[in-house]
Amino acid sequence: MSTSRVLVTLLEKGEIFICLVRKYPFGKKLIPEGDDEAYGRFEQACSIEQSYFAAAAETIGTELVIKPMKGLGLPDEIRVAQAEKDLDTVLAVDDKILASQKYLTGNELTLADLFHLPNGAALKADKWKEVFERYPNVDRWFKELQERDSWVKAATEAGTIP
Repeated sequence: MSTSRVLVTLLEKGEIFICLVRKYPFGKKLIPEGDDEAYGRFEQACSIEQSYFAAAAETIGTELVIKPMKGLGLPDEIRVAQAEKDLDTVLAVDDKILASQKYLTGNELTLADLFHLPNGAALKADKWKEVFERYPNVDRWFKELQERDSWVKAATEAGTIP
């Protein structure tokens, strides 16, 4: 009898976490399995986070933090301005969604919400705090995410919370 292993390269952070949550299903259920409509909302929220929120946040971080730190030249202010506009747009959309429900996919916390924490916390720790505060539903939602014991512990251990 032969045994074979298939190695898969996961390129997206979301896919890595989704695989881990499925492989080690303990604690709170963070993926809405078994409900096609809820799962569709989950996939949509993950896609929006990756394509719009993370893209804007990572452009800002690359231009204003990474490039100067690595000596890669001056920030591209045009890219930064566009990313800031994109960030504002996605938060405005999220604010409308969060006006009628507690989380991005409904009233249950999912990975789609948690995916926003690293980039969002970095942005809020800098001058973009006001962008979040401009949208009351986003501000409420994100504060709640940042107050989760697991996030406080992880951020404290990483040294990102003083």
